[in-house]
Amino acid sequence: MGRLFGTDGVRGLANAELTPELALSIAVAAAHVLREPHGPGGPDLHGRRPAAVVGRDGRASGEMLEAAVVAGLTSAGADVLRAGVLPTPAVAHLTAEVGADLGVVLSASHNPMPDNGIKLFARGGLKLPDAVEDEIELRIGERWTRPTGAGVGRARDLPDAAERYAQHLLATLPHKLDGLRVVVDCAHGAASAVAPLVLSRAGAEVTALAAEPDGRNINDGVGSTHLDGLVAAVRGTGADAGVAFDGDADRCLAVAADGGVVDGDGILAICALTLRDEGRLKQDTVVATVMSNLGFHHAMRDAGIRVLTTPVGDRYVLEALRTHDLSLGGEQSGHVVFLDEATTGDGLLTALQLLGRVAGTGTGLAELAAVVPRLPQVLVNVPVADKDRVAAAAEVRAVVAAAEAELGDDGRVLLRPSGTEQIVRVMVEAPTQPAAEEIAERIARAVTAV
Repeated sequence: MGRLFGTDGVRGLANAELTPELALSIAVAAAHVLREPHGPGGPDLHGRRPAAVVGRDGRASGEMLEAAVVAGLTSAGADVLRAGVLPTPAVAHLTAEVGADLGVVLSASHNPMPDNGIKLFARGGLKLPDAVEDEIELRIGERWTRPTGAGVGRARDLPDAAERYAQHLLATLPHKLDGLRVVVDCAHGAASAVAPLVLSRAGAEVTALAAEPDGRNINDGVGSTHLDGLVAAVRGTGADAGVAFDGDADRCLAVAADGGVVDGDGILAICALTLRDEGRLKQDTVVATVMSNLGFHHAMRDAGIRVLTTPVGDRYVLEALRTHDLSLGGEQSGHVVFLDEATTGDGLLTALQLLGRVAGTGTGLAELAAVVPRLPQVLVNVPVADKDRVAAAAEVRAVVAAAEAELGDDGRVLLRPSGTEQIVRVMVEAPTQPAAEEIAERIARAVTAV
């Protein structure tokens, strides 16, 4: 069996791959690891039981999996605070705020409704290191002695969870949003209640879309992966801007008043310039992944901001931020991390910072985003028998080198094996769309020929 934990927790088809039995076993193993000195909860010096915050998105299967996780934790002697339906970053924040040893989120983020997932946070709301995830996985199904009587953990609701999170977000607001008309697409997800509330309390006039979760409609043609409805609503209502979240609201994309989409590169650039102007961009450096458009890199270079590049994945962005003591990083997908304000990507926090810049400068979102001159980008996925061997083949590398020499500083080539499939991904950026397509096809042919 392959590694249970992927790049963002455990994920699969609910009640088929991700079963209540598996969820309970993961919770028990996590509670056991928490009790030990090297676990994320640290040593239990005062006989205190481990404590966990548990939250979920609105998927129907989340009710079942939440019950299994709570049963697993309490059966292993851990106390549980149920936060209810809240964004993933809210659970991370609450884990730190209440001093819990563990945060658990039941969510499959932007995946379709039938999927679900389990994300774990360590004390302080930090993502678990790989080594701790590996130990939890190894200890699933081990023999253990069950506590009884007073040794069994207790579970209770955290009724003010949403309010605590809202107050945290509003405390970060750089500028009131008074006068801004904002459309918010909640993806029928975890932010459906809290996002319109927070944006309204920040001063915006809010129109909410896809904010009626019924357990089955999460991400169904709405949210940050389906922006057509938000674009139409922004244009139709004459709003100043729109923001869209995914199912667990850890990422945010935006739409300007003219209907133009502002992706993670544009949002990251605007926020980097904002923090730089306010003297809060540590070392005048921003973290981005290899997928960020070359136009983003050119914009940051022209602004005197250094870009530190990581592999694809928010965990790599977080690792770079912490390792180098930096304040801002993100991905093209809209997963943006403000490390001075949060321990993980937070879509609603990102929306507040972005809209705060619009309100504070009186400048439209389209004009702010124009700082990033996007180069045409083409991505081709090439199925192969051995992705690592093909990606490293000399003949493929020779074609890539020739394309890079041809493009010079006016374009870019990225060739990498997929992390999960037997696919080699070819990404090309060039001054024109036809040039990007021709070079990408040329490299794809070389990959196929190996």
